[in-house]
Amino acid sequence: MPARKAYRIAWGRHVLDLGRRTCIMGILNVTPDSFSDGGRFVDPAAAVAQGVQMARDGAHIIDVGGESTRPFSEPVTADEEIRRVVPVISALAERIELPISIDTTKSRVARRALEAGASLLNDISGLKFDPAIAKVASEFAVPLILMHMQGDPRTMQVAPRYHDLIGDIRAELQAAAAAAERAGVARDMLIADPGIGFGKTPGHNLQLLQRIADLASLELPLLVGPSRKSFIRRLVRRTGEEDPSADRPVVETGTQAAVAAAVMNGAHIVRVHDVARTWATLQIVDAIRNA
Repeated sequence: MPARKAYRIAWGRHVLDLGRRTCIMGILNVTPDSFSDGGRFVDPAAAVAQGVQMARDGAHIIDVGGESTRPFSEPVTADEEIRRVVPVISALAERIELPISIDTTKSRVARRALEAGASLLNDISGLKFDPAIAKVASEFAVPLILMHMQGDPRTMQVAPRYHDLIGDIRAELQAAAAAAERAGVARDMLIADPGIGFGKTPGHNLQLLQRIADLASLELPLLVGPSRKSFIRRLVRRTGEEDPSADRPVVETGTQAAVAAAVMNGAHIVRVHDVARTWATLQIVDAIRNA
């Protein structure tokens, strides 16, 4: 089992100790069309209740997103994204002590979310769509998650190819981190995400889970988000069965197996829909890692 370097991210009133304990990022989609829970939390009150429940279930970060990034999805305007996320973030910030992350590729949305009470930025484009997000992170002195994605949500699953899967992802994440530092973001405020399911074939996703440790040379905390992805649904589908829906129990079981593999291979943070089950999984996996 590969070693996992410890990191400590401290900002404002928040601290993330990323070493012996794996951190859980709970997914809170306030969209009508996300692949797993689209529509369930469009109502702000329902979204806030879900965020509070995830905090109770053991989350360390709540990640709020107002734009679906499922394969072949269409983008929404910044105004619409702000309309969806700001009321939820504002209300949730009054109810929980955890850091709230905004999952966005737009600097204007990032700014409004931080003003409303968010304290962490999660950019799935790795600064490719709107590099000004790094300036917002620097201005507010908050952590910035940089994810790798080949293409964009509309095109990323159209025959993704790599010369060297791990090498290509590592190089692009390193370039994104360097761009963020040039914009004023401190290196110790950056987190890297290899982007499971974003411009990756099922085989690519399995290789990434197996070789997370090969990204440790980035010298950054590593976040992995395999939750309910299509490659898991394919693997747990029985012969002759249709593709199971993302919220089926068998898919969540598959997700927990992927979470365990990611953490055993060096992930510091896992991004998931089902916080309670992930908390239980990590009680065992972290105990094994620390034995």
